[in-house]
Amino acid sequence: MASKDTLYVCKKSAVTADEKESGGGDPLILSKNALKKLAKNKDKPAKEKDGRGTASQASAVSSKKKVVKQIEAPPVINMTPKGEKKDLQSQPMMDAYHPSVVECAWGDWWEKSGFYGCDARKALERDASKHEKFVMVIPPPNITGSLHLGHALTAAVQDTLTRWHRMKGHVTLYIPGTDHAGIATQSVVEKMLLKEQGLSRHDIGREEFVNKVWQWKEVYGDKITNQLRFLGTSVDWQRERFTMDDMLSKAVIEAFNLFHEKKLMYRDLRLGNWSCALKSAISDIEVDYLDIEGRTYLTVKTHKGNPRDPQGRYEFGTLTSFAYPLEGSSEKIVVATTRLETMLGDTAVAVHPRDPRYTHLHGKFVVHPFNGRRIPIICDADLVDMTFGTGAVKITPAHDPNDYECGKRHNLEFITIFTEDGAINHNGGEFEGMMRYDARIAVEDSLKDKGLFIGKEPNKMRLGLCQRSGDILEPMITPQWYVNCEGMARRAVDAVRNGELKIIPVEHEKTWYHWLENIKDWCVSRQLWWGHQIPAWFASKKGEVLSKNDMANNDRWIVARDEEAAYAKAAKLLGESREDIILERDEDVLDTWFSSGLFPFSVFGWPDNTDDLKAFYPTSLLETGLDILFFWVARMVMMGLELTDQLPFHTVYLHAMVRDKDGRKMSKSLGNVIDPLEVIHGCSLEALHAKVDAGNLPVKEVHRAKQDLTADFPEGITECGSDALRFGLLAYTIQGRDVNLDIKRVVGYRQFCNKLWNATRFALQFMFDFQPSSSILEDLVSSGSMAIRDKFMISRLMGAFETLNNHFINYKFGDAQMAAYSFWLNDLCDVYLELVKPVVYDSSEKNAKTRWAAQATLWLAIEGGLRLLHPMMPFVTEELWQRLPGRGKLGPDEEETIMLSSYPECVHEYKNDDAETSMAVTMNIIKACRSLRSSYNINHKVMATFYLKIAPSVAHCAQSQVSDIKTLARASTVHINMDENEIPQAVGIVVLDDSITVWMDLAGIVDYESEIKKLEKSLSKTMPFVRTLETKLNANGYAEKVAEDVKKDNSEKLESYRKKAAELEAAIESFKSLLGKE
Repeated sequence: MASKDTLYVCKKSAVTADEKESGGGDPLILSKNALKKLAKNKDKPAKEKDGRGTASQASAVSSKKKVVKQIEAPPVINMTPKGEKKDLQSQPMMDAYHPSVVECAWGDWWEKSGFYGCDARKALERDASKHEKFVMVIPPPNITGSLHLGHALTAAVQDTLTRWHRMKGHVTLYIPGTDHAGIATQSVVEKMLLKEQGLSRHDIGREEFVNKVWQWKEVYGDKITNQLRFLGTSVDWQRERFTMDDMLSKAVIEAFNLFHEKKLMYRDLRLGNWSCALKSAISDIEVDYLDIEGRTYLTVKTHKGNPRDPQGRYEFGTLTSFAYPLEGSSEKIVVATTRLETMLGDTAVAVHPRDPRYTHLHGKFVVHPFNGRRIPIICDADLVDMTFGTGAVKITPAHDPNDYECGKRHNLEFITIFTEDGAINHNGGEFEGMMRYDARIAVEDSLKDKGLFIGKEPNKMRLGLCQRSGDILEPMITPQWYVNCEGMARRAVDAVRNGELKIIPVEHEKTWYHWLENIKDWCVSRQLWWGHQIPAWFASKKGEVLSKNDMANNDRWIVARDEEAAYAKAAKLLGESREDIILERDEDVLDTWFSSGLFPFSVFGWPDNTDDLKAFYPTSLLETGLDILFFWVARMVMMGLELTDQLPFHTVYLHAMVRDKDGRKMSKSLGNVIDPLEVIHGCSLEALHAKVDAGNLPVKEVHRAKQDLTADFPEGITECGSDALRFGLLAYTIQGRDVNLDIKRVVGYRQFCNKLWNATRFALQFMFDFQPSSSILEDLVSSGSMAIRDKFMISRLMGAFETLNNHFINYKFGDAQMAAYSFWLNDLCDVYLELVKPVVYDSSEKNAKTRWAAQATLWLAIEGGLRLLHPMMPFVTEELWQRLPGRGKLGPDEEETIMLSSYPECVHEYKNDDAETSMAVTMNIIKACRSLRSSYNINHKVMATFYLKIAPSVAHCAQSQVSDIKTLARASTVHINMDENEIPQAVGIVVLDDSITVWMDLAGIVDYESEIKKLEKSLSKTMPFVRTLETKLNANGYAEKVAEDVKKDNSEKLESYRKKAAELEAAIESFKSLLGKE
């Protein structure tokens, strides 16, 4: 049986594919594409390749590229007063879609009109059991930065959900906010202060410096909010929050105090990660790691540079061995280390208690070569592997995690040798003042001078790097504030296990469990000035001299909600009057993630029991990127459960990470970060290069980044608008864990916007005499005037409504995007719009009812299709929706904006399987007709005659849609199941399947002689390849001397050329036969 779209060139008496397979008849059977190529003479033989390798089969050559004339955008002059509704009556519809013109003014109107907001009192009055609530907080971006395309994906997903819920009539609120970004913001302002005034923060003092940061925030802090507005993000700007504003600062103080009152917040002297660049502690999850395979040279930003290296780099990835002299003996004990400078803080040498090499040294001492300190030799089976190295290990309890535990087990001395900026302190003796890696070199030299240096060899190692500064971290013992997370983490794990909290995609649950079940106490203090200052005061009596860093005085730390409360607590603790008490507030600030962890409830006024808190907390969904699952998401869950006894949201949706098209992380250091506004408004290549020049990339990286940009955007980035960007980004959410984003593909969705524009513009031409009503759908269905095509369109519309709602419910944004795209392009534009053209053009009286049905169907399809798309593409859908006839005349329930109109729902009784089946059959017939026209190169203006042989089971489909077949097949006449004896002799034929055969009358529309000449010319170019290969394969010694893969390639090529030649010869004979029938 012939497959669908098998094409036949034959006489009227041509047999079926079944007969051909059984040996009957004599037609030439060609594929549709093959005959199309043959008839158009577009086949050219592939050139022979010398040597090994497969030459491609003869294929179609280049065709002329269609030149698309770009319609120049008009100058964008927004005449609409800010916040007012755009007056479309005074603005004729443009000939083409221009995003800058379409997208202006709408956002200001939506915002000023309060469409984004939600009244807490009204929300409280609604019956929660009957009215769904959708509340979401934005992941607050840092005020120092600007959004890149990864953030734009977050915004697109979140706003799509928000607009969908709002249109569903749910209580909907989307809260915006920004994060104060302690480390990043302080660093930016410090650099600015140094550059502009040559001052450090210490020169001007804490109070003045914090004022400078606030001033900077007022000037530069709104860049992100502007980007969000251009993206069409429908957040409630009246509720915009900043993590350092008064409301959120109050929540931070309350949370700290509640944790302390619950014995979860405590101050301790512990070994932790120290950033010498930031001069601050950082938490474990803020550490990146660099694995080094062996000797490696690295630049260290906090150092002036290694004078022994031409590039000033320092050596890492080596294991240095040196000897400690035994006290009172000439014997030495050899140890090894990757951090030689730390030997200045050694307080023990450990050996395994069962190592016979050192049994005689148990209880003995070695002598430190630089300060004479007696260092005990201790036995530690937990730490020492006697089979590794010399079996002796140097112990630096103050600067190594393993040594720290060993030091606690053996009650060793903890000697800190570094200052806060990474220089050697007074405990380093002669090396005091040197930076740590300069000291490493100096210690090695001194050991060599003393004859104690043994050697150095390459060694694998892992360096911990500060995520914020890139600095190599130093383990340091410092007093810090910690939160005991064990109980909170257990509740967070249980919430996922029992289904109270859902994580989507579900595969991330394993990671959630692993991290929370192995959680460590959270170090929340940072040695910064910008941030929430810790609400703790060190209390002393007048005249007392106490060290606040001495753990013996830890009980003198007073945690309170304000200074007055601290004085009251101190007076009770010390038994003194306020006048005799001195309070010194902790200078440190809290980790930025502490305030961010409170965000889902602090934004509503917690700890106060506000209307907002009662109406909108807990929230519904937390949507964010996978990369901050633990930085932020886990902490919000833990803090929400502990402080409010409720989950802050019931679902976590984690979207994919966005990378560039080559799979690289989007990073300023790679120069591949694209600002969403550069895609929305367009950006020249020169501007992209200028941005790279203004960055901090090394010179060689600047060159590479520019090369990449030039290769990707030789003409710059084309303006595509926010709608196309959002729609394109959503398409990528159908992928897996990471998204390799090709911006050119995203820009391509501007053409889809243009398709919407043109489809609506076309429809409006034929609606000047059409007035929809609020009951238009019911009126249409009950009118009795609907053609099959109208019923098909309404059925497909209902199907699209059902599909999109299901996809949004299940967070399948990529599938929703594809379904909406398919509906508009395939069902509405490619099928229905084309079918109704002759109907709407015919304004005769006899066609009035049919025309009205087409107008009504077209209006419903476009209006419903725009509402369908609106959550994903807010601007263009609003503009087109407002231009539809009937606006403002559809009754009291009509909304003034598409964003408040109801999201369309499927009415199942209007789905019509029979109409869809009929249309599927009809479109297959139309495709066959078009295939025949294309195969014979029939001009579009030429009307053809078709003959259809259709099985009784589907004949009614064609009979009821003859007019549609004539419209799209460009047919003057369509005959169905007429006597085959009456079908002309010269025809082209397509057998679709065993139920449908299509003939096209070729008489008078095909120049057979011209087609024969084209085919003969192609045959003359093909035969030399056949002869050449035949000669090669028959040459003496070919079988023995030629490699098997080459012989295989040659055989395949010969078979291909022979087949092509046979097809050409048969086609020529077929055309000659047809020529004789004329």
